[in-house]
Amino acid sequence: MEPNTLTVARRYVAAVSAKDFAAVAGLFADDIVWHQPGDNAVSGTYRGGAAVGEMFAAQMAATEGTFELRLTGDAMVNGALVAIPVRFSAKRAGSEMSMDGVDVLRVEGDKIAEVWLFSADQQAEDAFWGAG
Repeated sequence: MEPNTLTVARRYVAAVSAKDFAAVAGLFADDIVWHQPGDNAVSGTYRGGAAVGEMFAAQMAATEGTFELRLTGDAMVNGALVAIPVRFSAKRAGSEMSMDGVDVLRVEGDKIAEVWLFSADQQAEDAFWGAG
């Protein structure tokens, strides 16, 4: 299971980094659950690929496509779970955000079944995205 978990995690990072959201969506289980942290306009738990895709589209629209994600260290695998250290950044309405985070994926087979995101400064991220 662990080599496959790492393979899926690498595909996820490559697709998000390339802003290839069709490829990202192709990695999702039909019943994916996505946990977007904080108390802001994009926070919440999204269920299903369509809902996650709509959240991505809202983020890209709000940031006029400036949202970026890059890997900052090695992925850490524990069975079906993988923690991925990342740095994400974006510009929105004259504001800029750039911070470290961790994306945790739960992989089932060759699909991402669940995602939890963690931000180094959740209050700054909430301020960037605006009130929910």
